[in-house]
Amino acid sequence: MPAILTPVKTREDLLFEDSLRPQKFEHFIGQENIKTNLKIFIEAARRRNEHLDHVLLYGPPGLGKTSLAYLIARELGVGIKPTSGPVIEKAGDLSAILTSLQEKEILFIDEIHRLHPSLEEILYSAMEDFSLDVIIGQGPGARSHKLKIKKFTLVGATTRAGKITAPLRSRFGIVHRLDYYQVEDLKKIIMRSAGILKVKVQEDGAEEIARRSRGTPRIANRLLRRVRDFAEVKGNGIIDGKIARHALDQMEVDALGLDDVDRKILYTILENFHGGPVGINTIAAAIDEEKETIESIYEPYLMRLGFLERTLRGRKLTEKAYRHLGFKPPERHQKKLF
Repeated sequence: MPAILTPVKTREDLLFEDSLRPQKFEHFIGQENIKTNLKIFIEAARRRNEHLDHVLLYGPPGLGKTSLAYLIARELGVGIKPTSGPVIEKAGDLSAILTSLQEKEILFIDEIHRLHPSLEEILYSAMEDFSLDVIIGQGPGARSHKLKIKKFTLVGATTRAGKITAPLRSRFGIVHRLDYYQVEDLKKIIMRSAGILKVKVQEDGAEEIARRSRGTPRIANRLLRRVRDFAEVKGNGIIDGKIARHALDQMEVDALGLDDVDRKILYTILENFHGGPVGINTIAAAIDEEKETIESIYEPYLMRLGFLERTLRGRKLTEKAYRHLGFKPPERHQKKLF
């Protein structure tokens, strides 16, 4: 996938995301129900002078899980120690992090589904009774000792909630799923980001970018920066609807936010496999793309648009997909309409 449309954080995003990250819940646009609930849980914890219960945030990449983790820490008035599942390789690494946490502090583990199972077991007692099982000595004389640690809040973030084991998942008291954003919310995000970046954007320009951002703020902010380049070179520096459409068309991002690979998936299923059903491994081989990439990046958005359907026999196109590609649905789709 071109870096412009991947919801996964790129090196370029690292330069901008900290400056665009909201500093208060009021600045965080979208996910209203999640914000409302988190504010209540945080306020209740503060009134009782207790640590916040452990929080699991899951959903597609680029929707604001990391931003929410930092907002939780800011609203609680405590520190936050960020890390990620793949970075923690040894039990000693995790134990060192846990013993260094201060009272009520936030431990944020991104990609928590990638934690090694042996490390998950360390988290069980740490999350439940705030203790670590330490082995003292070696051989037959070795004995287990419980080391108490300070009460903390674990905030886990994942794009693959199904990969988290049931014992670990059950230890999170607060679980929220972040969903794709509506165009109106993305438009507000773009206008806010434009103000921070000192980019001049008109309403129609922001809306055009929002409609092609695949429901993802990270992509919206990235497209804003790229359209800004077109506005400065090809226009007068102001992003309006016309320059936004021209820029995004040039970058091969269509009106629904589909790129060349999305269209390749749809056309491959249509032309090579008569609209499906066809297995994911076959699709991956046909378009020379990783199966995991298709499942985690492309499929969720195509299914959200109603273009792709998962069945026991494989993936198949929907009536909407046929019409979007300019083809008449086959007889089996026609019958469903009556």
